[in-house]
Amino acid sequence: MKRLFLSQCAAFLILLRCSIPSSGQTSLPVNDYAKGQAILADLGKIVAPNGVQESYAVPIGGVKQWVYVRGQDKQNPIILFVHGGPASPMAPVAWMFQRPLEEYFTVVQYDQRASGKTYATNDTTGLGPTIRIDQYVQDAIDLAEFIRKKYGKRKVILVGHSWGTIVSMHAALQRPDLFYAYVGIGQVINAQDNERVSFEYALKRATAEHNEEALRELRSIAPYPGSQPTTRERIIIARKWPQYYGGLAANRSEFKYYFNAPLLSPEYSPADVEAIDKGSLFTLSRLLPAFLQVDFKAVKSFPVPVFMLMGRHDYTTPSEPTASWLTRVKAPLKKSIWFENSAHLIPLEEPGKLLLTLVNDVRPLAANPVRTGKK
Repeated sequence: MKRLFLSQCAAFLILLRCSIPSSGQTSLPVNDYAKGQAILADLGKIVAPNGVQESYAVPIGGVKQWVYVRGQDKQNPIILFVHGGPASPMAPVAWMFQRPLEEYFTVVQYDQRASGKTYATNDTTGLGPTIRIDQYVQDAIDLAEFIRKKYGKRKVILVGHSWGTIVSMHAALQRPDLFYAYVGIGQVINAQDNERVSFEYALKRATAEHNEEALRELRSIAPYPGSQPTTRERIIIARKWPQYYGGLAANRSEFKYYFNAPLLSPEYSPADVEAIDKGSLFTLSRLLPAFLQVDFKAVKSFPVPVFMLMGRHDYTTPSEPTASWLTRVKAPLKKSIWFENSAHLIPLEEPGKLLLTLVNDVRPLAANPVRTGKK
């Protein structure tokens, strides 16, 4: 089976997957990747006496969801990372950036319902009705409860990326008692604003570069999003060109390094890798209408310290609405951090700055929490 990777068709992070494969995506013998996986597994092995390295499936919300826990010292604060997509797990690409973070944090990744290894593990019969934003939020809350008890922590640090910022924002608003701080990467504040800003950016670039193909396609859906239904076909065009002009990965018009990375993951089998696409297709129609109505602009007060990590070139979830929201919201502590050489994939584009930001700005809150006015 050919995998369905084509970045131009992304909507949340990788919302839409088209049936045009990028090179190297035909079914290949496992041995073509096994040697590389073995090297990365050996390199990434946690050998510190007080370290932790384990993966397991946890029953959450009626679904066995795969959890991946890694860190050099169990005494370190825990980061709970809520991935994007909604079915684009970060665990199979974590080998590209996460190891330095593990010196300062215990990092918990998980494959959300209908995502990656979780999709491959569960029977999808009856799963469809559970593909709702509120269920993903409850899953994140339940997992936060589970890991803080399992690893003996009072609270955890919550990090959301792209689609995961929707889940994480709701979780932090509902259960601030579970979290020392919230970190949004590629934050979604208002989905309609994001669509508009992204489209306008692509139209501006295409006009300046006299890209007639892009202009023809973009004009065919204008005004966007407008008052017409935001269909799959319109979103494909609306996402294709902003990402072509570096809105997913800065200064890149193609992103094979990211989409092919799961093939080398020590955590993933070939079947798990193929399940990423299956999960994406499974969730698309079920979550798209609700996603397009997401709006956090009415949130005027945030109950925990909030950090927004924003790619200067991000036109997948444009940063301007996030920066504007952060200036208005009240919080125990708030900070915006711009990543000048990043678009939407900050952990992969500027992993060094990500590490410094989390260590210097966020980690101290686990030792000296900011008072929120609530016990």
